[in-house]
Amino acid sequence: MAATTHHRFAGFDGADLGWTELGQGRPVVLIHGYFSDAATNWIKYGHAEAIASRGFRVIMPDLRAHGISARPHDPAAYPPDALAMDGEALIAALGLSDYDLGGYSLGARTVIRMMARGASPRRVVLSGMGLAGVVDTGARAGHFRRVLTGLGSFARGSPEWMAEAFLKTTGGDPVALLRILGTFVDTDPAALAQIVQPALVVSGVDDADNGSHAELAAALPNATLVEVPGNHMSAVTRPELGAAIADFLAA
Repeated sequence: MAATTHHRFAGFDGADLGWTELGQGRPVVLIHGYFSDAATNWIKYGHAEAIASRGFRVIMPDLRAHGISARPHDPAAYPPDALAMDGEALIAALGLSDYDLGGYSLGARTVIRMMARGASPRRVVLSGMGLAGVVDTGARAGHFRRVLTGLGSFARGSPEWMAEAFLKTTGGDPVALLRILGTFVDTDPAALAQIVQPALVVSGVDDADNGSHAELAAALPNATLVEVPGNHMSAVTRPELGAAIADFLAA
């Protein structure tokens, strides 16, 4: 496996944020999911390597409150669309004008918010995301608010228990992560209709955590839908996910 490199950039408010890079070639920015980080989402299971091997410079930021990035507790660090604004800051810092943009779960929602705010990648990858998770963020935010405010109280095997278990594996900061939920912004379906770029919607066949991925694909003018084995948590561990993304970007 090729070596990864780690870098720093300033978020929209000057927060000290990090990104990990792998490969050379056409830039593709990939954003991880909630409670996760670039290492867990993209590197651990070989997805970044699969994409880089097709001639891509894979740029993987760690969202604020995650991974190697700052984890401020000040509520002022978490205005609406904070994550999208950080994404815009990274694109500007790297001087990217012709690039691809993708994300998993919260990362996919962040991609859509960046595009609603004017980002213009050539191609788009939305993984682990359904229509409801984009147009009505309150339900998913409520689930995670229950997790973060009730740590240690959930029945073994419940969705909340599974989320808490994942939080422990990534060493997440519950205070900072709770602040992230206040940054969520619903996207008007009319804004989705304006995303005319070729888009890959790829999710686990059993993943309904963020609503229907088929409905999300149908709401986009130029989307391809691909289902891979697994649910919201397990699809990330399957090589089919990285292969689907690599095939789409290299086509």
